[in-house]
Amino acid sequence: MPSQPEVAKLSPELVQGVTQLARALMAAARNWTLYPPEHPAVRASSQKFSKAIQETTTGAVFSIIITPETLLIEGIPVPVSQPITEAALLLHDRDILQITFGGAVPTDAIHKFLTLLSKDTAALREGGGPEVIWGREGHKSITLEQIDYRKVLEDRDVDKWERRHDDIWRSIVSTIVLGQKTLDEVAQQRLLGIACDAEQVGDLAAAVMASKCAPDGSPLITTQAATVLAAFRHLTSIVGVKAPDQAGEVMRNLASAAATLDPHVVMQMMQSEDDPAESVKVVQGMAAAFDDMKVAQLLATALATEGQATSRLAQVFDTIASDTERKQRVLTLTRTLLSETSFGQSKEFKAIWASMDELLISYNEKPYVSEQYKASLDGGGARSEEMAARDLPKELPEWMDSLGQQNVRTLSVTLIIDLLKLERDAERAAEIADDMTALGEDLLMSGDFPEVRDVTVALSHAAADEAFVARAPCGEALMSLATSHAMHETVGVLGDLDAEQVKLFGEICLTVGPASVDALGATLRIEAETPARLRAADIIVSFRAGAVPRLAPFLDEERWVVQCHAADVLGRIGSPEAVPLLQPLLRRGNPKVLRHAISALAGINDPAAARAIHTVLRTATGEMRRAVIDALVAGRDVRVVPMLVRILDESEPLGKDHAVVLDTLGALKHVHTDNAVRPIAGVMRHKRWFARRRTRNLKNTAVDALAVIGSDASRKALDDAAVSGDRLLRKIVKAKLPGLSA
Repeated sequence: MPSQPEVAKLSPELVQGVTQLARALMAAARNWTLYPPEHPAVRASSQKFSKAIQETTTGAVFSIIITPETLLIEGIPVPVSQPITEAALLLHDRDILQITFGGAVPTDAIHKFLTLLSKDTAALREGGGPEVIWGREGHKSITLEQIDYRKVLEDRDVDKWERRHDDIWRSIVSTIVLGQKTLDEVAQQRLLGIACDAEQVGDLAAAVMASKCAPDGSPLITTQAATVLAAFRHLTSIVGVKAPDQAGEVMRNLASAAATLDPHVVMQMMQSEDDPAESVKVVQGMAAAFDDMKVAQLLATALATEGQATSRLAQVFDTIASDTERKQRVLTLTRTLLSETSFGQSKEFKAIWASMDELLISYNEKPYVSEQYKASLDGGGARSEEMAARDLPKELPEWMDSLGQQNVRTLSVTLIIDLLKLERDAERAAEIADDMTALGEDLLMSGDFPEVRDVTVALSHAAADEAFVARAPCGEALMSLATSHAMHETVGVLGDLDAEQVKLFGEICLTVGPASVDALGATLRIEAETPARLRAADIIVSFRAGAVPRLAPFLDEERWVVQCHAADVLGRIGSPEAVPLLQPLLRRGNPKVLRHAISALAGINDPAAARAIHTVLRTATGEMRRAVIDALVAGRDVRVVPMLVRILDESEPLGKDHAVVLDTLGALKHVHTDNAVRPIAGVMRHKRWFARRRTRNLKNTAVDALAVIGSDASRKALDDAAVSGDRLLRKIVKAKLPGLSA
């Protein structure tokens, strides 16, 4: 028999410490890329990262090994959670194989490390890799070991992993996590392929479980079990339709994958009930597909984890292996597996095993059910017949419905909100706020937007209530929800939501605050005009001026498409605070970016916006100036008229701004209102003795503009010019509009 790996685990304190360290690392790295080093957010997140290092390492040398999916401490994987997965992916993408903290880490070293992580992977490799660069520029309190990236690039297994976890894979994971039912044809074909590979089934189970964790990294066992079952039901339903002849093989693959999961999750799964309406009974099928070795592995892992047999484990064991002969076989295998572990070699194991053997072999209701309760159960059938003969209350269906999952979830939300409102102890209220954040993330991932809205509204009211004992923690809870993995995942599927869900999600974002713009803004990187980007932009615009500072990082991205999308959103917001952010775009020399920036500035009714356009018109020549004018009139939007009027009022028509004024008058031919008549009439009356050619061009263009406007006000201005204008102006008006009276 091949030897089995030792069942080992990390202490809960160490798991929590490493999870907090991973979370602090991700927050610090994210803020370092978004803000300058002196920004308060960078300072606060760097301090939290430093504190997390100190608390986790306790001042001793502490090493973490990085894999593409998780972190290892002394070769033992840290339980999967969102912070652990994100940190592992970030460090692995930077070719870091191991990181060692040697005692206290000063602030300067933290900043140098964050600078290293903010570099592009290609740049790190060109510099020799993170270990080489850190040895040259880093600090001795942190030691890095790097991957030989040349071999990594040639490693087919890595390429296979990347191909396997592509956009289709991520779409499938999001669909299952959000509890959606519909999958397109491409996703269905991929699911069919996954179902036929036990390793891929295990990957899918781990992926859908990853987000179902509390903020401290501890798994939400019940939620994880329900999510994995949902994934398995997706697989069996697809196979049942497209490849029914493979149903037996797929069920064995599900059992193989389940045997690799957290035993607590598997036990929760096996205690779940199959829906009678389902054609394939997943729980029942997995129980039948567990062979003796798989059951023994599951049992060994559970026993080593718990250190004892529990009634819950005995119940699951009895479900999988119901006959006594098979139980004996499985227990023999289990003891063999445990004998190769530190738990099985301990002095206490023999005594503990005797009680385990007795409980697991002789499991029945007697040790757990009193005689009185057993008699009550035995009489249940007779009582049910008696009740059926009576008239049941008409409210019974409503009462039964109140026990449904949705109603129970609603009750949970109501209770925790009431607890927050009633709490008068600051420390306890802060703990409730943290619990509400975890609940909000879970509900958001489940697509239960009405409940998420209630949670966020309660936190928002508490944060705004000056009399509440924990205002700051409630505000921090909202900030945490705004930047959470659940928020980013929901934004990722924003295009797939229906109108009502989008409306509710928009309300949630507004309640959470402008911090949610960080997640919504990720859609600005989408080049195509997708529903997700359009919907996210609408929500961002609803924040008005509050969203403006959060859009600054997107204006600094290298891709011109992202700059254009961010400029469009700022133009829709129309806030004067956006002008300083848009002005640098006018100087970048990209005509496409320039047009979007000009259009955005034209929608802002503020003198600073007009001055910015005036300045670029003065300095631009040729194609660039034409691009500015085209941008102003492209949408035929009359909102640009005040901007053009302001340019005319602040220009020198026969001086340095002559070309600018001519272009502005040309723009007013395309888009105009009666508000433009007065400044145009003023411009056409300018004259200068030694600038006859400029004067004639100016008057000709102004008269043409008034004639194109064609309103009563413009005709009156031309009539007045024909009567009271200077000689050149009267001559031009009569030549162009002979019908006017002299």
